[in-house]
Amino acid sequence: MILYADSSALVKYYLDEPDSPVCRALIDRAEAIGTSEIARAEVSAAVAKALRLGLVLRTQAEEALKCFRVEWPDYARVPVTEQLVARADQLAWEQALRGYDAVHLAAALMWRETVAAATLILTYDRELARAARAVGIMALPELPLSAHEAT
Repeated sequence: MILYADSSALVKYYLDEPDSPVCRALIDRAEAIGTSEIARAEVSAAVAKALRLGLVLRTQAEEALKCFRVEWPDYARVPVTEQLVARADQLAWEQALRGYDAVHLAAALMWRETVAAATLILTYDRELARAARAVGIMALPELPLSAHEAT
């Protein structure tokens, strides 16, 4: 299985959150894992926010970041280039995505083209998952629809 992991998935991998075991199993089984370079800053920001909100202890946050930073070189990183940002610009407009979600989707599409294989996007962001499916990328895990998506 070839995966593109967005920041929400990487945070679940390194912190203990609901669905973390499922996320870890998917990432651990993957043959290759790609992500955008922006994930590095997003994961650190999310871990820092979890600490500020009291969702994790300082030792847990520091250990999560230490592991993430050690393993960061193991991920295939899609660089943020003008080409990627232009593609994200188009996806943000067409799919009504937030900026970094559009960057992740553009990166997932470029990763799929680079590996020339079926690629799954691992995300816990409903809007990103919806947009990925709209452009032909299967999104995992299957998340329940929000109330406005079901109508």
